[in-house]
Amino acid sequence: MTTTTMYQPMTAKEVTRFILDRKPLFILDVRNEGDYNDWRIEGATVESINVPYFELLEGVDAIMDRIPAEGKVLVACAKEGSSKFVAEQLAEAGRAGIFYLEGGMKAWSEYLEPVKVGDLQDGGELYQFVRIGKGCLSYMVMSGGEAAVIDSLRMTEVFEQFAADKGAQIKHTIDTHLHADHISGGRALAKKTGASYWLPPKDAEEVQFEYEPLLDGNEITVGGTQIKIQALYSPGHTIGSTSFIVDGRYLLSGDILFVESIGRPDLAGLAEDWVGDLRDTLYNRYKELSEDLIVLPAHFGKMTELGEGGKVSARLGDLYKHNPGLNMQDEAEFRRAVTENLPPQPNAYQEIRHTNMGKITPTAEEQREMEIGPNRCAIHDK
Repeated sequence: MTTTTMYQPMTAKEVTRFILDRKPLFILDVRNEGDYNDWRIEGATVESINVPYFELLEGVDAIMDRIPAEGKVLVACAKEGSSKFVAEQLAEAGRAGIFYLEGGMKAWSEYLEPVKVGDLQDGGELYQFVRIGKGCLSYMVMSGGEAAVIDSLRMTEVFEQFAADKGAQIKHTIDTHLHADHISGGRALAKKTGASYWLPPKDAEEVQFEYEPLLDGNEITVGGTQIKIQALYSPGHTIGSTSFIVDGRYLLSGDILFVESIGRPDLAGLAEDWVGDLRDTLYNRYKELSEDLIVLPAHFGKMTELGEGGKVSARLGDLYKHNPGLNMQDEAEFRRAVTENLPPQPNAYQEIRHTNMGKITPTAEEQREMEIGPNRCAIHDK
């Protein structure tokens, strides 16, 4: 048996199943230490170590005692090539069950796992798309052969294919706000499908393209059954941030409210200006909503936020009991929490904002590089 049959590729989708099904997986990450510390594959049943590739050029003998004797071992690198080299060495050393991450961490960053959130009235459905490698969450509302995509990512072909498989035509693409951590696919998806692209006008003062202004109280309907997506102006993460109540049951909170944290107001450099808006949205406007609404955020920061099947959600009333960002009654304490000692800002966030404004048009490879790393949209994403 040759070594090429003793080590095999493992796709990002397969890695995702290990995490969601809570099956053990050992990862040898051969990227540079700084890249590993900044961002890596994590999960409740994932164990990983970091040994930079350049330390393994002469062989893997020195690390064999750090590799478990049994179980599957996945070697990961940035693009794939280095991991294949190391995987071959491990196989030649006699270790069975060796895999390399197909497409590297770039593929991990781009994989989307569709998860059904629930059924809507009159046969409608709501799906969450989990970008597990980056913590981004997108949504698709479907009813009567039509679909609306909320907070689309740049991998628009995933949404197109999913809608096609479900026999639905995408009629609307909607962004809850001008994103700073990832490149929106909303405008591109609308152009490809003939859909309307909606964006809050207060976030769109510098955009270089036409859009449908998303205003407080707007109702966007999907399908003949008239599933309603109701816009709720909820500033704070950005000045235009807008949430949605879908079918009277779900609150799509964008980057305002997460399962274990709240949104940060500093990514446009206006934290001091927007902190009051953020507090008003969380402590007043959201408080007026039904506690039974199911909150569906645009991001998650930790794998512990993934629930059954990978779904990220929580009841609004429960978040008011347990989310630390909703339990700072002292306004000065709240102001300090959301303006001081924040986690690092997302990689290339200014370039990403300018891309989403239409001011620059990076190539596909440049966009991938800009998005590498975690989202860091919450105040607690240390």
